[in-house]
Amino acid sequence: MRVRFRGITEREVVLVEGPAGWGEFGPFPEYDDAEAAEWLRSALESAWLDDPEPLRSDVPVNATVPAVDPDQVAGILARFPGAHTAKVKVAERGQDLAQDVARVRAVHALVPHVRVDANGGWSVDDAVTALTALAAEAPLEYAEQPCATVPELVEVRRRLQDDIPGGIRIAADESIRRAGDPMRVVRAGGADVAIVKVAPLGGVRRLLTLAGELADHDVPVVVSSALDSAVGMGAGLAAAAALPDLPFACGLGTGGFFTADVATPRSMSNGTLTVGRVAPSRSGIDAVRVDAERERWWLDRVRRCHSLLG
Repeated sequence: MRVRFRGITEREVVLVEGPAGWGEFGPFPEYDDAEAAEWLRSALESAWLDDPEPLRSDVPVNATVPAVDPDQVAGILARFPGAHTAKVKVAERGQDLAQDVARVRAVHALVPHVRVDANGGWSVDDAVTALTALAAEAPLEYAEQPCATVPELVEVRRRLQDDIPGGIRIAADESIRRAGDPMRVVRAGGADVAIVKVAPLGGVRRLLTLAGELADHDVPVVVSSALDSAVGMGAGLAAAAALPDLPFACGLGTGGFFTADVATPRSMSNGTLTVGRVAPSRSGIDAVRVDAERERWWLDRVRRCHSLLG
């Protein structure tokens, strides 16, 4: 990876080939087998079933800005040509609010629409303080997962509505994709927007079913990447293309963070990516293949997760 993102500098995935094409199994190493099994379910769906009928051929995507210094912002945004929206990582461990404010200010100077993502890194009080300060720098499209738990999200959303005219939209990510009940945060009143990812939810079709349930609660979805390779990104684009409504740019532009990929990354044009599958190239696979010991670790994980699928 070009920069550290989500605490990692290398991304590992397993590619699966089936009659419909390729799927991707890439749960992060710290995830247990029960959670990782849903990622395998998604990979098998992609490899064995055709994508749902698309309603659009191109999907608008946001730029993603890691927790970098302000002087690095322009270079990162240049990897997302034409993007009108940027998601900015905040609440990074070891950094402070002043650094977050400076980063958001630098992004807003170049991109009109800004959203922030704290990955659950704040307490309720810290979230209210930080989001109030960040909103003073730039109108925020939404704040993604400011706190870790559902009750905290509910409280932050309530306090921001009281403190800031119109409030700030709260988007739930981990509280949906890592939850036994993805609708819990919505029923509790802790989310205005839902961040949904194909692999953790068990595939494109499960994502679309959840999106329908969320629509019944007037909660729009943003399809996002789990740091997918070019193969896995195809599933996210397929899901976004099949949604009846797509009010926000999707978080599917993370391919630019890789220095090498298993297939040629899609080129962004005017802030959009074209829908469609890609197949890995032999040279692409060989360039990033792990060593034999690591390959055995992943194949053992595949076998364990497969045994858990009903």
